[in-house]
Parts: sequence; C-alpha cells; structure tokens
Amino acid sequence: MNGTPASVRLSISSLRAHKRRFAGTFVAVLLGVAFLTGTLVMGDTLRASFDTMFTDANAGTDAVVRGTDVITVAGETRGTRQPVSTALVKRIERTPGVAAAAPDIQGAGQLIGADGKPIGGQGPPTLAGNWIDDPELNPYRLAAGRAPAAPGEVVVNRGTADRGGLRIGDTTVLRTPDPVHVRIVGLATFGGQDGMGQVTYTAMTQADAEKYLTPKPGEASTIQVRAGPGTGQRELVDALRPVLPKGVEAITGQAAAAENRDMISGAFLGLFTTLLLVFSGIVLLVATFSIHNTFAIVVAQRTRENALLRALGAARRQVVVATLVEATAVAVIASAAGLAGGIGIAAGLQALFPAVGFPFPGGSLVIGAVSLVLPLAVGVLVCLGSALLPAVRAGRTAPLAALRESAVDDSGASRTRAVTGLVLLAASVGAVLGGTLAPSLWLSAVGAVAALAAFVILGPVAATYAVRTLGAPLGRLRGVTGGLARRNALRSPRRTASTATALMIGVAVVSLFTVFGASLKATTNRTVDRFFAGDVAISAPAFGAGGSGLSPRLAPAVGRLPQVATAVGLGKGVAEVDGAGRALTVTDPVALGRVFDLGRVDGSLTGLGTNGIAVSATEAAERGLRPGSTVRLAFTDGARQDFTVRAVYDRPELAGDYVITRRAWAPHRAQDSDSLIAVSFAPGVSTADGKAAVAKTAAAYGDPDVQTRGEYAKSSAGAIDMMLTLVYALLALAVLIALLGIANTLTLALHERTRELGLLRAVGQTRSQLRAMVRWESVLVAAFGTAGGLLLGGFLGRVLVEVSAGDTAVVFDLPPLRLLAVALVGIAAGALAGLRPARRAARLDVLRAIAAQ
Repeated sequence: MNGTPASVRLSISSLRAHKRRFAGTFVAVLLGVAFLTGTLVMGDTLRASFDTMFTDANAGTDAVVRGTDVITVAGETRGTRQPVSTALVKRIERTPGVAAAAPDIQGAGQLIGADGKPIGGQGPPTLAGNWIDDPELNPYRLAAGRAPAAPGEVVVNRGTADRGGLRIGDTTVLRTPDPVHVRIVGLATFGGQDGMGQVTYTAMTQADAEKYLTPKPGEASTIQVRAGPGTGQRELVDALRPVLPKGVEAITGQAAAAENRDMISGAFLGLFTTLLLVFSGIVLLVATFSIHNTFAIVVAQRTRENALLRALGAARRQVVVATLVEATAVAVIASAAGLAGGIGIAAGLQALFPAVGFPFPGGSLVIGAVSLVLPLAVGVLVCLGSALLPAVRAGRTAPLAALRESAVDDSGASRTRAVTGLVLLAASVGAVLGGTLAPSLWLSAVGAVAALAAFVILGPVAATYAVRTLGAPLGRLRGVTGGLARRNALRSPRRTASTATALMIGVAVVSLFTVFGASLKATTNRTVDRFFAGDVAISAPAFGAGGSGLSPRLAPAVGRLPQVATAVGLGKGVAEVDGAGRALTVTDPVALGRVFDLGRVDGSLTGLGTNGIAVSATEAAERGLRPGSTVRLAFTDGARQDFTVRAVYDRPELAGDYVITRRAWAPHRAQDSDSLIAVSFAPGVSTADGKAAVAKTAAAYGDPDVQTRGEYAKSSAGAIDMMLTLVYALLALAVLIALLGIANTLTLALHERTRELGLLRAVGQTRSQLRAMVRWESVLVAAFGTAGGLLLGGFLGRVLVEVSAGDTAVVFDLPPLRLLAVALVGIAAGALAGLRPARRAARLDVLRAIAAQ
C-alpha cells in the first residue's frame, strides 16, 4: 500500500464484491440526474422550437409600426399599447424602400366549440384579428379552405379547430366579448405548426375586426411592413421614422418577432423550467440523505476491514481515497445512465404533451453542452459530497478496531448536537418572525433554511423519543415482534434519523404546498363570503391571459329582469398613476356599493361622473390621497387627465384599488369587457328561480357561467387544485427516492445483523414473525420521517402564507383531512419499502447466519 493506485484497486475490488450495497445509491443518483437532464433538455428544445416557429412565421415582415406608449400592470407580461391609425398605411406605402404595408388588428376573441364550451382560456391568450391578404406579411398560412371575404366569415388556426371539434363550413359563436355568429371558411397554421402552443386565433375581415375588436373604426394594433428588394430591415426602419407622427414608432421585424416569442413562450418557459429545476433540487436533496446514509452504513460495516488496512500500514488518506473512489465510480456510472434516462424523459414528454392537449412546437430534441455537463457534474458532486463525511470517518478508524466482533453502528445523539439544534431552531423562528413582520422575503427564506437544518441536526435527538412514543403500541398489538421492531429502530438514533430525513423532506414539501393551497382557498372563500353581498355571479371561466371577458351589455340586460334588484359589471381598464401602471375597475360605483362590501367609505361613491375616482385606503395612504385630492391618470391613447378623489374605501379585495365610471373610461377604452357581473335578487326571489332567469338571459351573450356565491368561490380556487395536482405529481419522484433509501438502509442494516437474525430464528422466531419485525421497523422509521415532515411542512407553509400575503389579509388554514391523507400515505409507503428487505431476511439460512462474522 505505497500509493493511491493501491487504494483505487482496493475500491474496485470492493465494488465488484459488494455491488448490491450501492444499488440504492445508484438508483437515487440516476433518478435525480435524469430529472435534471430532462428538465434542461426539454427547456432547450421548447425554446429552440418556439424561436424557429416565430422566425419562420414572421420571415416576411421587415418592420412593425406601432404606438410608442405602453402601460404594463404588475403581474402582466403583455402591456396595453396605444393603437395606430390605419390611415398611416398609405403614407407608409409611399415611403421609398417599402413594398407593402397592412394593418394588423388584434384583440380578445374566444371561440365556442362544437360541444358548446369555450375553447382555451385556461392561461394562454385567446386572440382574434383581421386576416392579412399579403401572404408575406401574414404570420398565418392557409392550410385548407379560403380567406374570409364576407361579414361573419372567419379563419381559425388548425389546432383550435381540432380541439373544438370544428370543421370548414361549421357555424359557431365568437365571444368578442359580445357574441358574434361566425362561419369557418378556412384553417391556418403558424410557422408550420397548428398554432402558437395553446394560443387560439380567429381571423375575420378587416371590417369585422374594426367593428368588434376596436372602440372605433380606423384603428389597428400595429402596421406590418414589407421591404422592397435590396432594402434591409434596419434601412427600412430608418426610412420610416421621418414619416411617422409623434407617439408612433417603427421596429425591425426581427425585434418584433423576438418580443412576440418572449411574450408567448418566454414567461411560460421561464416558469416551466424554474418549477422543474426547483423540484430537481428537491429530488437531489432527498437523494443526498439517502446516499449519505448508504455510505455511512457501509463504512460502519467495514470497520474491521478498514482497521486491518490501517494495521497493515495504510495511511488515513488512503482509506479516505478508497471510499471516495467507490463513490466516484458509482456517481459517474449512475450519472451517465441518468443522462441517457433524462434525454429519454425529454423525448417522452415531447411526444406526451401533444397527446394530452399541450401542442408544443414540433422539432428534434436540442441537447446543449450545459444540459449534459451540468447534470453530470451535479450528480458526481452530490454523490461525493454525500460520501465525504463517511469517508473521513473511515479514515479515522483505529487499527485496534480490528479486534472488535461487532461492526453495528449504535451511535446516538450528543448533548452538543441537541444544544446546537435547539439554538438553530430558535434562530430560525426569530428570523421567520422578523421576515413576516418586516416583511422581508430574504429573511424569511433564511429562517426557512435554518429550520430545515435544525430539523436535520435534531433528528437523532428526536428519534429516540419519537420512536419510543410511536412504537409504544406495537408491544401490545404485535407482542415480541413489535417490541423487537421498536428496539431495532432505537438501536441507532443517528441512522434512524438519517434514513427518515429523506422522507421527511419529501413529506415537508408536500405538506407545505398542501397548507399553502388550503390557505389560498380559504382566503378566496372568506373574501367572497365577506365582501360579495350578491346572490349569484356571472363569470367567464378563464385565468391568466385567456378568455375574452363578458359583454358589457349583459349587466344592464340582467338588471332589467323582474327577479333582479341590482346587477353590476366590473370592467377592466389600465392607466398610469404617477408613472406606474395600475389596473382600473370600470363600473357603476353606486351599484358596486350595493353588491360588494367596501367597508368604511370616506367621501361618496355618487357623482363620480367623468372626472371623479374612488381609491382604496391602501393606495390612498401610499400616495397621500384623501377625498378632494387630485390624481393624474395617463391612458394608452396618450391622453392625460386629472381626476378628483371623491371616495376612499377600506376593502379593495374584489373591487380593486381604483374605480372609475364607464363614462370616464369610454374615451380611452380599447376592447370593452367585464370580468365579473354581480347580481342580487329582488326580495322574495329564491336562488333557484333567480339563477334560472339570469342564466336564460346570459345564454344570448355567449352563455357564460352563472354561479351562486359558493360555486363562484370554488371555481375561483380551481387553479389552486391544478397547482397542487402538478406539485404532487412532481414530488412523487422525491418520495420514491426516499423510500428506496429506507429499503436500502434496512437491507444494509440486516446484513450487519445477520448473526443476530440467525440466533432469533434458532430460538424459535418464525419466518413470518421475522418479516413482520422488519416491516414494522420500516413503518416506524417512515412514521418518524412523516411526523417530522408534517411539522416542518406546516411551519414552512405558515411562513410562505405570511410572506406571500403582503398587504392582503390571508387566512392560514391547516386542512386536517389532507394532512391525514399525507400521513397515511407516508406510513403506508414505509410499509411498502420494508417488503423486499423483509423477504430477504426471511430467506436467510439459519446455520450460515449464526456462523456470520
């Protein structure tokens, strides 16, 4: 043993002889690396596919003329831009270097499918516009049929038609938001694809587009320009600038395509990849504990072997290197397999997404250098980092340890560990309290990380008490078998805690999102119950950028029903207030006060007229406003107007922060729509009768949903259930790795207890009793990890609720049934993890087991 090569040869020999010991480590690394690789490859592929699609679709557009001013409200990726006059088209066409120009009108339009249900609207935009006859300037290409030529004729993208069960010649309704009866005369593609992902598009004649999508004729969203031969995009833009009026700009077609690509794909891909990377990190963190536990047990089992090496002259460094070489070999092989698996996952997702209704752009997989190098490096580093402490511990083995007969790790918890963990836990609670009171996201995040570290450090301390408590009923219920299972779990608190920690993290994250989702739903329910005084709500089922809203003519129509006392629509507007984009609620303020609880109102909601505004107390305090104050609003049409604050109200949860009348908004509006209509019934009208009458009237306006208060609250929280379903699916891999860790730990622990198991069998323990003992030990470890995960997840869920609340009053809710389900799943998973080790233990040969050293 004169150098490292001898250590390497020894490590390779050990790996060959004991391959099964590292099976759990191999699988953990493989799964973690595969998840990370699949995420990166899928992100690169989607990004490249969207880039190619937009480049192909806009290849003929060399310049885009548009309004300069744009107002973006917080939380929106696409701002509202000032329209341009279609009269500019002739002036642009006369500009040297211009071959053609065409107005491009875009607005919201939601198509109704053959089944009577709206197509899309669950996130991606539902767009409508005018069909551009110049094929070079039109990003859409006719795939079948013809272009619209008469009123009511439309072309839809092929993906939308397929999802809605529509064909050429079919008649349907287009919500703009006023219902428009249309006939499909053509199907189109975008950049060679059936559409822009899940974005729906309906194209009509220019006259229809101006009629239904713009506040007045003669306005367009942009003007598309094509250059003549020999004129580049930059030259074209430079030539256009002198002929454009103030407030209108020209950008190159490449820049416009990049903006559209980022608008459609950038935000989604950013969220998509970030979400998957976060869960990849969770998976790798869980894998870290499983890997560490495996090497810790292996080192403990090889105490005599390492001691003999030391007695024969091996240096500590050589023993450490030998252990790390084993870890490196496992890491490299497992990471390489994980790379292949990750590429397979990406290919599978690419094929799966269109099948389940997510028609992402087609194309071959894009595998960049980062997508290969980063997961490989992370897999190796995670494995080596997890094995480092056990390797150092192996190097510290004393030569005299070779004289010991037992190599069982019976380490417990030290007083130093207990004190350190408690101090860290107290510090985490202090940081979280400071972060929620301040509020400070970073301080709260530091407190959350400190809490996780404190739970890990205190694990061996808590394991002794927790296992004794959780396993107390086993002695009475399962007799000697239960008592032995409890004693085995108590034998090494550090090992029990380390094994349970991986499951604890998985359960903690599940519990965190469960608590957070339940709190959001409880907040939504309370908001509707406290601040919505109406009997039913009319809403268009959509979130994100999708949907077209409700017709502003619907609320007056419902209000004329004899069953209805008040019907008020809440429209949407945008304006800059002191230079910052703000959402405006456009409504009848007097009727608003009848159906919504606005709390204390200083001033009066009557008489807002065309120059009055109502402001929430929060915004008023932030900007120093009170009744009688003046605030300047800048609109997307370039107009600036001073408004007088006539009312300040306390509760903006449903009404928003700024309220103006429809008459005040009318000169500046774009495509007008309501997001919600609140209805209260006349005295003596039952909910069933009133709802039926309202639904009958609403059917003529696109048939939007008519819901009671409870139904409206439930549908408003529908996106939360979708989020939780996705989270649970992604966390399944982390829980699987944790269970593999439990199974691997039990298998290795049984190996070092071979002689003990043989003696138990020799004195009369049956195979079924032995299997039950191992299974119950696994259940106790899983129960400990699940209990810790529930506590940690509940704590972190409270932190997340408080941090995300901001100035909003958020209800903290612990859902007992869901958390009980999480607990039962965790414990049942522990029993499942113990099945294979229990079967292997029961198959031991008694005489050979007794003779084992």
